[in-house]
Amino acid sequence: MMQKEKKSKNELNTSKKIRVFGIVKESIVDGPGLRYVVFTQGCLFHCEDCHNKESWDLDKGYFVEINDIIKEIRQNPLLRGLTLSGGEPTLQAKMCLDLARRVRKMGLDVVLYSGHTYEEIIINKDLSKLINECDYLIDGKYDHSMRSLCLLFRGSTNQRIIDLNKTRKNSNVTLYNIEIEQSI
Repeated sequence: MMQKEKKSKNELNTSKKIRVFGIVKESIVDGPGLRYVVFTQGCLFHCEDCHNKESWDLDKGYFVEINDIIKEIRQNPLLRGLTLSGGEPTLQAKMCLDLARRVRKMGLDVVLYSGHTYEEIIINKDLSKLINECDYLIDGKYDHSMRSLCLLFRGSTNQRIIDLNKTRKNSNVTLYNIEIEQSI
């Protein structure tokens, strides 16, 4: 019979924590509506002219209890949802999944930013679990040669805003349409 592996003290101390670069408690530029934004620490993409280069180092940043994030979100009844940005949130998929599930149980939506494309994410078992708990995905690496200041919630024209609920319903990638949302 195999013995269960014991977790190291470090793993035990951080098992319900997420390593972050920063948190913005109210944002209108990181997804639809007023959002609570968690900028995760760590990124392996290293996009040219990234505006969060300080978030790349996997060992920097600081740990925040997921329970503390949930408490802060509950304190603001004006929030529409949570945005997971970075760095690269998929590097902490397990913690982001826990956070996303808890936020959705509160009736709020979840936006995920990732340098991975939707097509790359859905073939990865752990990452597909994460986007199944998200409502919107801004996918693709930032490409400075395709930079545009006129884009909604993203920095370069190769990036897409995918409406994940409609994508799941339609069984094909469906882009977010702000005009429809604003007419409701």
